Amino acid sequence: MFWHRLILSQVLMRMGNFSLLRLLTWLSPAFPTGGFAYSHGLEWSVEAGDTESETQLLDWIGDTLTHGALWSDVVILRHAHRANSDNLAELAALATALCASAERRLETLAQGAAFRLAASAWDAPILADWGDEPLPYPIAVGILAAAQNIGEDDVATAYLHACTANFVSAAVRLIPLGQSIGLRVQAALEADILATGAESKTASLDDLGTCSWASDIAAMRHENQHTRLFRT
Repeated sequence: MFWHRLILSQVLMRMGNFSLLRLLTWLSPAFPTGGFAYSHGLEWSVEAGDTESETQLLDWIGDTLTHGALWSDVVILRHAHRANSDNLAELAALATALCASAERRLETLAQGAAFRLAASAWDAPILADWGDEPLPYPIAVGILAAAQNIGEDDVATAYLHACTANFVSAAVRLIPLGQSIGLRVQAALEADILATGAESKTASLDDLGTCSWASDIAAMRHENQHTRLFRT
């Protein structure tokens, strides 16, 4: 058994087939980006009584995924994956400007900075040399994936799955929902995750933008929420 494992490991190393393992690591809840601390405005939505059930949660996350910040995120991620070092700073400025509130800006920049620091174990010269300029989270993920020759489609789908899973986890704690209901919501989102990932493939920067007004307003009102478990 030991020799079988050793031979398999050597074969995989020669093939360079580590894409799945790296995506699982980078987008795992255990990867130290602090993602568990952000609810994307969901905490205010729950307190206001707008999101109290499985159906309402599914609608809230689905809208954020197809018409909200996650749509813009995945388009930005794809363009970061394709970009060269000359236009990444401009793309980062655009991604930062798209944030609809102070807390949304905090959410993407704090996670981007944390991701960059944690990702230093993998080779990505552009990330290492980024400097002190703001680095939105989807751009950091896109840069590292490109540097490690991980397919754009794979990282786009994995990113959307990780973000929606984080929202479900927050809702399980906030509403509260049982784990079984949370898993039903995650399963129900699979088609939207795949559809959004596929649609973003041909999206240009002119296609950026959101119309998930309730989510954006919730993020703004969360700034003044008296009792908070989450940073956003």
